Amino acid sequence: MKFWQHIFLVFLGGCCYGVLSTFVKLAYSAGFTTAEVTGVQFIFGSILIWSVALVTKKQRLTVNKTFKILLSGIPLGLTGVFYYYSLQTLHASLAIVFLFQFVWMGTFLEWIIYKNKPSKGKVVTIVILIIGSILAAGLILKGEKLPPWQGTIWGIISALSYTIFIFLSSSVEKDTPPILKSALLSTGGLFVVMSIFPPFYIFKLPVLIGLSPYGLFLGLFGVALPPLLFSIGMPFIGPGLGTILTSSELPVAVTLSAFILGEHITIYQWLGVILIFCGIVIGNCKTQKGKRQIVKNGT
Repeated sequence: MKFWQHIFLVFLGGCCYGVLSTFVKLAYSAGFTTAEVTGVQFIFGSILIWSVALVTKKQRLTVNKTFKILLSGIPLGLTGVFYYYSLQTLHASLAIVFLFQFVWMGTFLEWIIYKNKPSKGKVVTIVILIIGSILAAGLILKGEKLPPWQGTIWGIISALSYTIFIFLSSSVEKDTPPILKSALLSTGGLFVVMSIFPPFYIFKLPVLIGLSPYGLFLGLFGVALPPLLFSIGMPFIGPGLGTILTSSELPVAVTLSAFILGEHITIYQWLGVILIFCGIVIGNCKTQKGKRQIVKNGT
């Protein structure tokens, strides 16, 4: 698989997360709670990915490797819990801006752990992405007061958890088949969610039936697909570029809120979406240029 294909897969993984806030809001409006929505998402998501993993070519893993991947799934589950808590008190467009802070967090984490100091080009890219996120969320135009502190804290913590998950996806057990790794990551997330939200609702048939459509959709796009796509692409591009590419979730979230929730999106917000895509392209182009230079120097 070529480098640009890994980039595209990680980009799609970010897009998958972008659809979640809209459908979580729909589930909340239907009367379901954070515990129910988060829990059913991970139950259905884990079932979906394990259904695929069990019929594919298997590879034996040691207990140690299996345990490491399961632990790496903890931030996946925590991100869902924290992010959905923030959506209880914040608008979807504002909550995702707080989650969006993983862009600079990922670069900072890569700097600390790998000693990879961000280049000027990457710093410029991050600045473009942050400006685009502010415009896309409509924060300047809305002129709102300070957001609720509860939602703000949950949003920032979700960004930190998401950053850790992206980092682990790119570094833990790289030689594990992506489908098996994704299934184990999802299972690790499921264990965490079940420990926080005991699934008593599965014994209430009307609630479970009503939750099922949301569970299937959120499970596919929030649990099954992102770990799989990240497991394939992240080891080849690294967490630095990976966090830039996964910023695709914000323009997707804004677009869906316009077409599905019927929210009014101003020209300035669309400008923010365009800026975010420009930042992704710039970050990608600089990485490709750097790779070509390395190859040239090597020859």
